[in-house]
Amino acid sequence: MTRSAAPTPLAHRLTARIRERGPLTFAAYMRECLYDPDYGYYSRLEARRLADYYTSVDVHPVFGRLLARQLAEMWELLGRPAHFHAVEVGAGDGRLAAHILDFAARALPEFYSALIYVAVEQSTARRAAHPATLAPHFAAGHFSSAAQLPAAIASGCIFSNELFDALPVHRVISQGGNLLEMYVGISGEELCEVLAPPSTPALSAYFAEQGITLHEGQQAEVCLDACRMMEEFGRCLERGFVLTIDYGHEAAELYNHRHMRGTLLAYQQHRASEVFFAAPGEQDLTAHVNFTALDLAGGQVGLARAGFVSQSHFLLALGRANDFADLYDDGQSETDRLRARLLLKNLIHPEGLGETFRVLLQHKSFPTPPRLTGLSPL
Repeated sequence: MTRSAAPTPLAHRLTARIRERGPLTFAAYMRECLYDPDYGYYSRLEARRLADYYTSVDVHPVFGRLLARQLAEMWELLGRPAHFHAVEVGAGDGRLAAHILDFAARALPEFYSALIYVAVEQSTARRAAHPATLAPHFAAGHFSSAAQLPAAIASGCIFSNELFDALPVHRVISQGGNLLEMYVGISGEELCEVLAPPSTPALSAYFAEQGITLHEGQQAEVCLDACRMMEEFGRCLERGFVLTIDYGHEAAELYNHRHMRGTLLAYQQHRASEVFFAAPGEQDLTAHVNFTALDLAGGQVGLARAGFVSQSHFLLALGRANDFADLYDDGQSETDRLRARLLLKNLIHPEGLGETFRVLLQHKSFPTPPRLTGLSPL
């Protein structure tokens, strides 16, 4: 049991719900903690998120600029269609969209003329920031904002950066050769863990399909929502690509003996902990992504794997074509250029974000696997 000195408003609401209806799956609990429209962590303004953690987008605009180059190459591989949809899922307040669109307008004008950027963001507060952040691209007809994925995408790329790690997960544990689920119940006035049989046979099937047997006593996370979302991507995309950037592993590594307690963590004020019940709605909850599950789910709807590399590999492959000239802004002093180079190291260094994050690229409706620069050998 984890005690909380000052229960949050969401904690009061969840406690009342559990008293009335019984324990919640951890996935249901995590969904409320992150996405409750009143108190959810991701329903808050983006500025508050920066107090807890940073993403690659926060480091330097070169991350978005190199993504723009990869998107432009995808447009070329698709035969330069009149309209290329770049659909960012989990777009936040639109900073990555601004980096991509500003660079494309300046450096890739032909691609920009075909580009239709759709920022998909559930949070009303974060979506409200888009008109100001992306004003020129709104006015030019190259940007739109939505709460849901488009129903159909004829040609383009669906992409995300740190999306799947923020989806709700079920928690399970192997005991005596059986799979048990770790629910959220209450003890007195406090939220606590409760073990019971799995809420759905999909949890056992998830491991069986990937050939995974958990060790005795091992805890693990299962993100069924991630599989459903990847299937949705494949169904709405007629031809093009899905690009996923996130931290995680393939199944054999994710569920090995080094992850006996799973990978779920809570983040608050740049500190990680396993105190998941202390501040519902006030801290981020996140688990490593299972890229094998995403790959298998995509395969069910026509998405084929193009490649799987580290973020470091992906960015280095894209940047070396022009010696990372995209790193610099016009008129920068040598001091500013040096600072930019130091920031780049955070994106590509093995001890920074470079090897922690992985890039999965999938394609659909290509007779032969397309050759993408971000996947090319170094």
